[in-house]
Amino acid sequence: MGRVRAAVAKANQKVPIQLAALLLAGSTLLSALLGILRERFLNRAYYDTYPTGIDAYTVAFTLPDFMFIILVSGALSVTFIPVFNQRLAKGNKRSAWELSTSLINFMALITLTASILIIIFAEPIVQYIVAPGLDEASRALAVSMMRVIAVNPFLFAIATVIASMQQAIGRFTFFALAPTIYNVGIIIGTLFFTQGISIGSWQIFEGGIMGVALGVVLGSIMQLLVSTIGLFGLGFDYRFKIYWKNKGFRKVLSLLPARSLDQGMDYVVSIAETNLASRMASGTIRAYNQALTLHLMPINLIGVAISTAAFPSLTERLGEGRVDLFTKELRGTIRVITWIILPIAAIAFFARGYVVNFIKEGGDPLMANLLGALVVAILFRSIYHIAARSFYAQQDTKTPLYVSIFAIALNIVLAIWFTTVLDWGPYGLAWAQSIVAMVEVIILFVIMSRQLPDLFNIQFTHAIGRMFAATGLMAVISYILVQIFQLQEVDQKFLETFPKFVVITIVSLSAYVWFSRLLQLTEANPVIKRVKAMLFGRAR
Repeated sequence: MGRVRAAVAKANQKVPIQLAALLLAGSTLLSALLGILRERFLNRAYYDTYPTGIDAYTVAFTLPDFMFIILVSGALSVTFIPVFNQRLAKGNKRSAWELSTSLINFMALITLTASILIIIFAEPIVQYIVAPGLDEASRALAVSMMRVIAVNPFLFAIATVIASMQQAIGRFTFFALAPTIYNVGIIIGTLFFTQGISIGSWQIFEGGIMGVALGVVLGSIMQLLVSTIGLFGLGFDYRFKIYWKNKGFRKVLSLLPARSLDQGMDYVVSIAETNLASRMASGTIRAYNQALTLHLMPINLIGVAISTAAFPSLTERLGEGRVDLFTKELRGTIRVITWIILPIAAIAFFARGYVVNFIKEGGDPLMANLLGALVVAILFRSIYHIAARSFYAQQDTKTPLYVSIFAIALNIVLAIWFTTVLDWGPYGLAWAQSIVAMVEVIILFVIMSRQLPDLFNIQFTHAIGRMFAATGLMAVISYILVQIFQLQEVDQKFLETFPKFVVITIVSLSAYVWFSRLLQLTEANPVIKRVKAMLFGRAR
């Protein structure tokens, strides 16, 4: 047992920011691949044969996810980490551990209450707020699955506090692994629980799509266990107690409402979109949800991963009183995210048919076109995460909240206008998302430029312009490649389409790096250097 603890502690050592970003990106990629596999299994089983059932499954997540997001989610990490790091920087570990244990117990208590309320009020909320357009059978199924998934906020809350502790002190191994395990649980539920659960001659569960909901709970439990393992070697001293007098705990509680409201308000858009989509054809809720899931993959892989890795360092710079270094690192992070996400967004647009084919065998025109309309959101949502974190690092949670409230109101108004007045159907939902994502980032940038006058200097703006130019040149090549390697009716299987997509992606990205070098973008140099080292190493 001692050797196991030592091995875990060694794996959980602090890593530099570059390795942390790589680790987070790698785990996010793995989680995304498992997510693709998960959605492929679900769509193969239910999208064409039971569209009302898969719509009900999608609806079942809305209320538990909303409660988790408004109570915990990103609200906790961005409010907890700066305060926690301040305690550690002053050498006050006791206060830091009291803060952590208080948050675990407090969040567990709050989310347990929320889970119970979901179980009690799931039916009227689904019927009158979330999905009034579902038929009676689908609504009953959605309510039943929602009550099963209701345990998620409680399990996620504890795991999130534990993960935030690891993130704050630069321990990213188990922090990065936990979300991947969650997808594994859902895949187990999809493949096995839907077939029924029995022990000997006893039939415990008959099976069906409800088995997927059980897999969701299994994934949540597994994620919590992996997060807990990451505590080994940190010296964390847990107590079944809430230290109400701890100043750090009170500080986090004072910062939490603004960010929680910000997060929750964002999810109000999702509920409004589900409400509108439930009034459309069967399967529309699932199709739009799948397009959203696909567009979130590069956002999480690039925007969230890099921003998460950079956030502790940004808070440290402000803690040291080095606003100049804070500005420099923030500028560099925005540039890196923009340089990486631009070509990915362009490829996602031109090769959207291939991307959808990975989660829906044979593809789906509705999903593909929705993804195309969400490409603008891919770019700006990726940048949004580091823009918002620049305010959180300064312990300013109100500015992003005010901007978010305006953006949410605009999103809902545009979504209703596009879908009902202009009759754009689900495409109206996607275009509303993209327009608002752009507007929100622009507003945050304007405010940031006033607080940090040197942030967007002439070198920065010229570099961004060259990035768009490189992306435009690459887009021509991507379009030609997609025309050459067009999807055919026989392209149904993953192995038939993936090689074509790989060729399109590799050639497009290679061209982008080459154009970036010609345009003297320094972000391309590490990539070129690494490729040369790999090629020369193989040659030797």
